[in-house]
Amino acid sequence: MEAYDFETPLDRTGRETLKWGKYEGRDILPLWVADMDFRCPTPVIEALHAEVEYGLFGYSLPPKELFDVICERLIRQYDWEIKPSWIVWLPGMVPGLNIACRCVGEPGDDILTTTPIYPPFLTAPGYADRSALRHEMQFDEAENRWAMDFDAMQELITPSTRLFNFCNPHNPLGRVFTRKELERTAEFCLQNDLMLCSDEIHCELLLKPSLKHIPIASISEEIADRTITLMAPSKTFNLPGFGCSFAIISNPELRAAFKKVRAGIVPDPAAIGYTAALAAYRDSADWHQQLLEHLRLNSELAYQRISQMPGLWTHPVEATYLLWIDATELKVENPHRFFEENGVGLSDGCDFGKPGFVRLNFGCTRALLEQALDRMEQAIGSL
Repeated sequence: MEAYDFETPLDRTGRETLKWGKYEGRDILPLWVADMDFRCPTPVIEALHAEVEYGLFGYSLPPKELFDVICERLIRQYDWEIKPSWIVWLPGMVPGLNIACRCVGEPGDDILTTTPIYPPFLTAPGYADRSALRHEMQFDEAENRWAMDFDAMQELITPSTRLFNFCNPHNPLGRVFTRKELERTAEFCLQNDLMLCSDEIHCELLLKPSLKHIPIASISEEIADRTITLMAPSKTFNLPGFGCSFAIISNPELRAAFKKVRAGIVPDPAAIGYTAALAAYRDSADWHQQLLEHLRLNSELAYQRISQMPGLWTHPVEATYLLWIDATELKVENPHRFFEENGVGLSDGCDFGKPGFVRLNFGCTRALLEQALDRMEQAIGSL
């Protein structure tokens, strides 16, 4: 087994990266966008080298082996059997979410989602001339977790609500929803005749070995028949720049509607994206397991440190490399700007529909995380 190094920092300055370029020339540590600071698995790098060495970059088709690897992986990990024909390739999860909003219902309809949520969930309905209905999740003290209130969600439903946009594992809350919660979600959609778009892009970033990801479409044929599942290797294997994602849609009519909206506007992934995805899924299990151990330790460190800072509150993360922080008790007007002014770049909770909160990305070296946490602690101490 190759031992991977998640502690030696890579200098990303001057390389036109979104994460680090935002603060180019300023002493601000970027812990915002969901992009890890780690080299990709060696098999991915070697496969990309071989592709470049071949030197012919024409139009491509997705490799048959990639279909086979994905189907086998879903059976092995989730006991979810799909057909290759159910897979629709995409250049990213966000295009898939936007297509889902357009292929269900008509302009003027309503789309339900929960908040806080990954920002494109909030913007996609408007781009599709739909209205966004927002259910604000609450922290359940008895269960010690963020949860949906289905009675409150039911009150939001209108006769024109057609779609529920769902996220599991949840970004930014880090929740892994239980089978009971998923069954209740499926029941809610069936009772209200809602289609379901489920963003499951973080499904292989579970930080607690006792937890298991359950694709909601695997719950029953009834819910599968109305579900668009979005997946990708990009978050797990740190490949967001390759733009290789996919939707899984078992219902042929829904799949046809999805493809019709996609046609002529949304391109297939580039050939090199397929190459990276295949090497990641097929050959990079060792890197994946070592990554999870590194993220677990970072998660524990961030949780412990943040929990001791006056004015901040957070909760243990079950999945992802993202920590959601309540800064509403911090005596500052804008927590995001406050930490930025003190040298730490976090994601602004306003973008997730939750002002007063911030999101911290701990997909970085331990040293960088400790430095950022030190700066946050010092900044709060100066108030």
